[in-house]
Amino acid sequence: MTTVAPSARRFLATRGGPPGRVGLLGAALDLTESCRAGTRAAPDRIRAASDTLETYSPVLDRDLEDLDVVDWGDVAIDGMAMAPALAAIQARFLEVLRSGFGVLLGGEHTVALAGFRAAREVYPDACLVQFDAHLDAREEFEGRRVCHATWVNCVGEEFGLEHVVQLGIRSGTREEFRRARRGCLFTTPEVTLPAALLDRLAGRPLYLSVDIDVLDPGAAPGTGCPEPGGVSFRELLAALYALRPLRVVGFDVSEVLPDTDPASVTCTSAAKLVRELILLFGQPTR
Repeated sequence: MTTVAPSARRFLATRGGPPGRVGLLGAALDLTESCRAGTRAAPDRIRAASDTLETYSPVLDRDLEDLDVVDWGDVAIDGMAMAPALAAIQARFLEVLRSGFGVLLGGEHTVALAGFRAAREVYPDACLVQFDAHLDAREEFEGRRVCHATWVNCVGEEFGLEHVVQLGIRSGTREEFRRARRGCLFTTPEVTLPAALLDRLAGRPLYLSVDIDVLDPGAAPGTGCPEPGGVSFRELLAALYALRPLRVVGFDVSEVLPDTDPASVTCTSAAKLVRELILLFGQPTR
């Protein structure tokens, strides 16, 4: 195995460095998990898991060493309620996106609401592409209007569900499915975009949101609400590679739960997803 200097590990990122073409930001939000808490530990565990990976992708024939990647650290949200925490994440991620390509590490999936809000500030016509087992489109859940199970509904109220594409979906309430099928641009249990939709999205800024539970629990056991019937890691990667012609401006990876992750399988999968997505879309020419 090739030896890589420590400074070249962890996505080649140095905390506290100057703004880079690719900025990685941790958002350890963990306020509303309804099954199992602990996603606040995910950003640093994903960073640590990246130490086990090479910086080179043989599939893409690209290397992180050729990119300007900087770790912006974690947003300071300890002790905050949901609204100020999301505002803090949004404000910091907005800085990242204005500097270049943005990577947000959750945390619970509600971080995607802050991420997409920031993306829409920089790219007003941005579309959300969600990879997820769950619709996350309830109007309220356990007395909350804003949480991990309602954030897509919030996106719809603020920007319109017609700007949302949902892939890998296999769980939700009857009313959620009715609302999604009626309002979203596209909702499917598959993870691959059909050719017609690829053409329709061509040239439009896209923000990707990857809930790790889009994977089958056998491939990603370390998550709070595992849902059987998901895709394999290879199938998910193939679907992401198929997006290569599109204009992705940023993404998040969320819902990794390190405390239930034997041998760091899920953390390492998340780290590899981050590496491949950076190499796919974080190029200076995009």
